Amino acid sequence: MAIITMREAISQALWEEMERDPKVFIMGEEVGVWGGTYAVTKGFLDHFGAERVRDTPIAEAAIIGSAIGAAMAGMRPVAELMTMNFAFSAMDHIVNQAAKIHYMFGGQMKVPLVIRAPGGGGRQLAATHSQTPDALFAHFPGLKVVAPGTPEDAKGLLKAAIRSDDPILYIENATVYQQRGEVPDGDYTTPIGKSKVQREGKDVTLVTYSKMVPYSMKAADELAKEGIDVEIVDLRSLRPLDMGPVIESFKHTNRAVIAEEGWKSFGVGAEVTARIYEEAFDYVDAPIQRVAQKEVPLPYNRHLEQLALPQVEDIIKAVKEVMR
Repeated sequence: MAIITMREAISQALWEEMERDPKVFIMGEEVGVWGGTYAVTKGFLDHFGAERVRDTPIAEAAIIGSAIGAAMAGMRPVAELMTMNFAFSAMDHIVNQAAKIHYMFGGQMKVPLVIRAPGGGGRQLAATHSQTPDALFAHFPGLKVVAPGTPEDAKGLLKAAIRSDDPILYIENATVYQQRGEVPDGDYTTPIGKSKVQREGKDVTLVTYSKMVPYSMKAADELAKEGIDVEIVDLRSLRPLDMGPVIESFKHTNRAVIAEEGWKSFGVGAEVTARIYEEAFDYVDAPIQRVAQKEVPLPYNRHLEQLALPQVEDIIKAVKEVMR
């Protein structure tokens, strides 16, 4: 296995799928000449040409709207939004059109569309450019939402998404592009809608995804020094949400912590917590703890921003609380 960054894993997935299928093309702001806001598509324009690597105007509704049309016509567009926050400008196209066309046409039309969107805070981009609205998009049936937390899953999930006939929102956290990890050699895909136990343990179940996966791993390493054995379940997909590994883990640990970067109110952690209580209430030995962002628009100031975002120390504190 090669050890590469999240950025390289995403770039490899795009490159390999474009080589494999001539119907796959990329479109978005600065994806061509500039090589992508986070350099994911650097070199793509020179290799694949302007027909398949299309720079677009700064108009998210136009990007997603035209991508939906291309998908309905038989192409497999990968539409990049410069940031997840700009998806709000294309909200109608994403949740009212892409997510519903297959159903409203009685299954006669398909929308094989991937929307790539970096999200999350920690880069001092201020309140309107640093949000983590993952749960908002996961609310809508018809739209699949994936959010990888490791380079291996970043590559495998993107390849699976591009090959899928469903509209898929592929969320990348903007602060973990340099995170490194092992990635299998050769062609592979990661199943969408399947959670994964990233670390086995016996004392507490730590449910997480995306950026909070490496944070949870660090927390688990620190807790192990104190004799606390943490099992980490990575959701990987928010819709479909696979609770099987979560419930199975909880039934032998009897304690759970949910860690996410988004706001606690109405978030992913709230949904996971509710389902654990619904499906495994008899196994509860302690109140479930949730770790999330402070309930404020994210500050621009670096120190205040970090205070508002969930940290490794917050996860450690929550685990110790359920172990009391």
